[in-house]
Amino acid sequence: MIPAQFDYEAPKTLDQAIALLAQHGDEATILAGGHSLIPAMRLRLVQPQLLVDLGRIQDLAYLREEAGQIRIGAMTTHYQIESSERLKEICPLLPDCAAQIGDVQVRNKGTIGGSVAHSDPAGDWPAAIIALRAEMVVVGPGGERVINADDFFVDMLTTALEPSEILRELRITKPAGRFGQAYQKVRHPASGFAVVGVAMSLKFAADGKCETAGVGVTGVSSKAYRATAVEATLAGKELTEQTITEAASQATDGIDANSDLYASEDYRRHLAQIHTRRAITTAVARAK
Repeated sequence: MIPAQFDYEAPKTLDQAIALLAQHGDEATILAGGHSLIPAMRLRLVQPQLLVDLGRIQDLAYLREEAGQIRIGAMTTHYQIESSERLKEICPLLPDCAAQIGDVQVRNKGTIGGSVAHSDPAGDWPAAIIALRAEMVVVGPGGERVINADDFFVDMLTTALEPSEILRELRITKPAGRFGQAYQKVRHPASGFAVVGVAMSLKFAADGKCETAGVGVTGVSSKAYRATAVEATLAGKELTEQTITEAASQATDGIDANSDLYASEDYRRHLAQIHTRRAITTAVARAK
């Protein structure tokens, strides 16, 4: 189908983009890669009167290390993250997740900020962002504010962003000491989205026990979520087969699971448990 008629603006600065959003309100929609937005527009599920393209704002695409944090500009592409040798060393969950998104065309054009702000319940990045306890730096007419990952994803296709705000940067505390990370995913054969995806970040104490765990799950519910029961079971424990099995069995505790033509509720819960176990095991094997 052909999208409904719309106006188009490509601001060159973040301030210009914010001003456009403030001026046009709900009539404006941000374009930050477009691999979710453009198909929705073609189906006329979304009909913005103004499309604000962030692609020409050059200072929104970067990977930096500052003050013990990894800072990622919202317009950084999936491929830039996937191919970063530095990230593979200091936070391998990020390139691991990026490498499993869509196909090469999507990864070269799609952006981490666009994906996170879209809050697709089957998107890959939200699980990793939650597992890493990231902070989202957003900017609007009232200035800058920081939103924790746990508070950012509100519901299906809904975030804590206000209509005139733009996601500028993601901040992740750089892992220290001995840690292991992994992203395990059941890929939908048609769309490439996660039927179930589990992001795992484990930190180990000097005695070899798991000191802390970060576990994000996507594809199961109406939004990505933190598997708090899994984290609590792993923390402070030696990661024996019994402990891992017990933790994985709690991957969907307290969660209303989705059901569709591809995967029933029970099947999704089963997949979440299996891939939580695999994510833990892989993260342990990769620990360094």
